[in-house]
Amino acid sequence: MSGAQGVVERASAQLTKRINGLRRGKGGSGGGGGGVVERVTTALCGTVLPPPPPPEKPARCRSKPPVPPPRRTAILSAARRPSKVDELLLDDYFLNFLFRYFTAGERRVLAQVCSKWRDVLYRGPRNWAGILPVVHCRELKSQTERVKLYSSFVRRGFHCLALLSATDEDVVDLVDSYPLSAKQLHSLSLRCSSVTDRGLETLIDHLQALYELELAGCNEITEAGLWSCLTPRIVSLTLSDCINVADEAIGAVAQLLPSLYEFSLQAYHVTDAALGFFSPKQSSSLNVLRLHSCWEITNHGIVNIVHSLPNLTVLSLSGCSKVTDEGVELIAENLQKLRCLDLSWCSRITDAALEYIACDLNTLEELTLDRCVHITDIGIGYISTMLSLTALFLRWCSQVRDFGVHHLCGMQNLQVLSLAGCPLLSSSGLSSLIQLRHLRELELTNCPGATKELFDYLREHLPRCLVIE
Repeated sequence: MSGAQGVVERASAQLTKRINGLRRGKGGSGGGGGGVVERVTTALCGTVLPPPPPPEKPARCRSKPPVPPPRRTAILSAARRPSKVDELLLDDYFLNFLFRYFTAGERRVLAQVCSKWRDVLYRGPRNWAGILPVVHCRELKSQTERVKLYSSFVRRGFHCLALLSATDEDVVDLVDSYPLSAKQLHSLSLRCSSVTDRGLETLIDHLQALYELELAGCNEITEAGLWSCLTPRIVSLTLSDCINVADEAIGAVAQLLPSLYEFSLQAYHVTDAALGFFSPKQSSSLNVLRLHSCWEITNHGIVNIVHSLPNLTVLSLSGCSKVTDEGVELIAENLQKLRCLDLSWCSRITDAALEYIACDLNTLEELTLDRCVHITDIGIGYISTMLSLTALFLRWCSQVRDFGVHHLCGMQNLQVLSLAGCPLLSSSGLSSLIQLRHLRELELTNCPGATKELFDYLREHLPRCLVIE
């Protein structure tokens, strides 16, 4: 209740601010120029324009000049104009203006104030942009609750949905209680669910507009289920923590999804052979490949990637601990279109890999090297020559020292930098970061050399930068 009360109090403060501002603006000679509510509606909806004068008769020999289009001014009729503050709080025009001051998450609380506010918010799909509705299937006891919830999704225009702890019965209920989902839902996420192959097939057959699918912690779904369920209209697929997903599942993805644009995979049992299933069929469409904690992937798997998917722009090998410098050299030489590269938790990466990256990946914009414990100031020196780099993450790189930070100070295009957990950095070395004038975000959490005085110094000299302690 404290969160809801805070949002409502903020709404009341915004309303008071608007009304007081109007009072001050009109308070002069002539008695104030109308009521407060009239001034609010005038400020929100525009000034009432006087009727235009009658046009003059043009001369016979003079061509008629073009008439400019009339100004679009929203005018409230006298019948609809609020006369009291209470009525103003229920006026559609004013509420739509007021709700702009709040985030989508805060609007979720404001929608609980009264039915009028809820209706106004529900009529604007833009009010809910960026929100993913999550249905906790175990908490919805009755059919009435489900129908009411799904009806609110329709009113708010949601195109995405996440089901948590779902079963095959919940899938059937979704199909029956949410018929408009067949054409409305574009993105579906199944998390920690016991949905079987049959349930997944029912769901995908129903959602005819679906093109983005996530399966996380769905241990009842098998490789045979993926072969029978995947449809060519899917362009984004995420598979994580599904114990039955192995090499054969990747074969289904490669064969059945010719238009796949983004593929994210977290599977401990996938081997290099799985990456050999990708063919030239995906070479033009697949741009984003994320392999998280695929422990069995080695440099041989990297060979398959660079030959089959030369147009990748985003590649993540986070937690692929068997990849070495030679694998990074293959990436740098063959994936020239890369914009983002994530090598975090690749414990065998050394400064040599950073030299390959700096020499060949001239358009790289984001580089993540978290927990690459063999990187030293020499490797940071290589990275500092990359003028295209705008985001660099070096969390818990335990061998980076002040000398490496001085190298980074020459990267004038750098906007995001993380040195969190680097134990050898001193306050003196970190203070030199004020030379990065374009920096927008700096993370220094768990840095022993980052003192309160240093944070104050950085905030003073980098006023536009978010410094994270």
